[in-house]
Amino acid sequence: MAIHYQNNLDRAFHALGDGTRREMISMLASRGALSAGELRAPFSAAQPTISKHLKVLESAGLVRREVNGRVHHFHLVADSMKQAEDWISRHRTFWEGALQNLECFVTEAQPELQSMDRRDEDTE
Repeated sequence: MAIHYQNNLDRAFHALGDGTRREMISMLASRGALSAGELRAPFSAAQPTISKHLKVLESAGLVRREVNGRVHHFHLVADSMKQAEDWISRHRTFWEGALQNLECFVTEAQPELQSMDRRDEDTE
């Protein structure tokens, strides 16, 4: 059963959820536009498999294809990652705050917990 993602954020996270595709994004970020063959080179995958990965990245709007004759070059579309970056940033802020609150609670409760442990040991 095929999964059909409804919005750009879902497609971006789906695309970034695969290590091969993340590596392709890294290659494009560090080296600029690359051909499909250049993107395939570091992987032990067949051309059709790499082509499917590239289509997923295109569908998510993370890469743009430029065709010159028989050669397909891919360009990173960095702006498309902004929505995912914003979502992660909002949730990071929430979780960092929640974890800081938990740390404060545990630190404050530590003396009481140690006292309870000693009482339990005394009753045994």
